[in-house]
Amino acid sequence: MASLGTSQICRLVIGQKTEGVGRLFLHPSSPGPPFWGLVNAAWSLCAVGKRQSPVDVDLKRVLYDPFLPPLRLSTGGEKLRGTLYNTGRHVSFLPAPRPVVNVSGGPLLYSHRLSELRLLFGARDGAGSEHQINHQGFSAEVQLIHFNQELYGNLSAASRGPNGLAILSLFVNVAGSSNPFLSRLLNRDTITRISYKNDAYFLQDLSLELLFPESFGFITYQGSLSTPPCSETVTWILIDRALNITSLQMHSLRLLSQNPPSQIFQSLSGNGRPLQPLAHRALRGNRDPRHPERRCRGPNYRLHVDGAPHGR
Repeated sequence: MASLGTSQICRLVIGQKTEGVGRLFLHPSSPGPPFWGLVNAAWSLCAVGKRQSPVDVDLKRVLYDPFLPPLRLSTGGEKLRGTLYNTGRHVSFLPAPRPVVNVSGGPLLYSHRLSELRLLFGARDGAGSEHQINHQGFSAEVQLIHFNQELYGNLSAASRGPNGLAILSLFVNVAGSSNPFLSRLLNRDTITRISYKNDAYFLQDLSLELLFPESFGFITYQGSLSTPPCSETVTWILIDRALNITSLQMHSLRLLSQNPPSQIFQSLSGNGRPLQPLAHRALRGNRDPRHPERRCRGPNYRLHVDGAPHGR
């Protein structure tokens, strides 16, 4: 496939105890995704829901919406800190209570608070992302899970109500360079601290805005959590320019184990949920598909950090 490298600006992809739903860590021996809706009545949507995630995005079905505003990130001018955690199914970063990190803009009618950063990846390059674009996957997918802090008091309550959750998704390729934010998470001194299930390591002085491409478009649709209880209250926002990490960083991820050190090694890779039917749901984008060659220019195609367009 023609992947999105760092030199391609906004070109669509073509040819510790935690609380809350978004922090649900399934045991590796739990029944697989096809059985989620059968083993627990509270997870019935996983089997019978009509707006489930992830999905394959057919670019021909994306409707251009010129009224979608740019995405806005608010950190209060402070650096992010929190805990990097091996859940036994994926790599999770759980931000500390302060500073509060909010996202708004795009298709979101309310401000949403960051609850978790989740990293899913595959056993081989080009496969591992939950979402696909035109039937093509990516080596990894970063998901930023937020809850609507204006209508709900916490993540669990938001998962049960309308306009409750927002998940920003960024795709990852393996290349010769690396995204600066992911480099902090995946350097040797950090990643080796979470080699086994339940390992955790505290990080600080992180600049979340560095995770985002300098210029990008996005595609949005209404879906669900991709883990039980598969609540259909999620506005997904898929960033259409991929990030990069190095082959060494990807290799380090694949050496992470689903199990404690006393048990047999099983790689943390390949734990994403299979694709779900898109059916008749709408896909909207902020880029005009009639001009796929056009680069994204101007403030609408930049992340606005604490009110101003972010540039590097």
